[in-house]
Amino acid sequence: MKLKVCGLREDENVKAVAALKPQWMGFIFAASSPRYFLSAKDPAKLLNIDDSISKVGVFVNEEESEVVQLQETYQLDYVQLHGDESVEMCRSLKERDTAVIKVFRVHDKFDFSIVESFTPYVELFLFDTAGKLYGGNGLRFNWDLLTGKRFSRQFLLSGGIGPEDAELVKSFQHPDMIGVDVNSHFETSPGVKDVAALKLFQQQIA
Repeated sequence: MKLKVCGLREDENVKAVAALKPQWMGFIFAASSPRYFLSAKDPAKLLNIDDSISKVGVFVNEEESEVVQLQETYQLDYVQLHGDESVEMCRSLKERDTAVIKVFRVHDKFDFSIVESFTPYVELFLFDTAGKLYGGNGLRFNWDLLTGKRFSRQFLLSGGIGPEDAELVKSFQHPDMIGVDVNSHFETSPGVKDVAALKLFQQQIA
């Protein structure tokens, strides 16, 4: 089971999480988020992350030009589109050789048929919980909604996953799921992750 740790911000905490070697580390470039990774941060702080870890920039309804600029500045391996971005934007980014993770915010009446239209233009899907915010709501959606459905891209499971959920994650079997995305439930404060809790969780879901 692969692990994506999202919402990192502080330099020393970034280094400590990177030492755990999760498959992905996410940095939020949405100014409305309390985990906003300020663009004034020195790009070298991200460039020094081990090459085995994929750096993900998280964007919410951002202009494509800004996404491309920040991807180049921080040498992001993926851009994660967490808002209401269109298929056309994903197509345009793919034409720029940008690897896209497209997020879908799931609720009980979510129409999964819209997911497949993004397939040709994205590398991964991510299923998160629909809520008042575009992300970081700290709530878990009904994973049973995914049961019996197949997707043309592999996906990450997100939304309200905490340190106590390792066995629950392992018990959820889906042929297209390759890992989980964690954020707020592993924090000591917004943007600062509990490294010990992450390490134990990582070991438990391996």
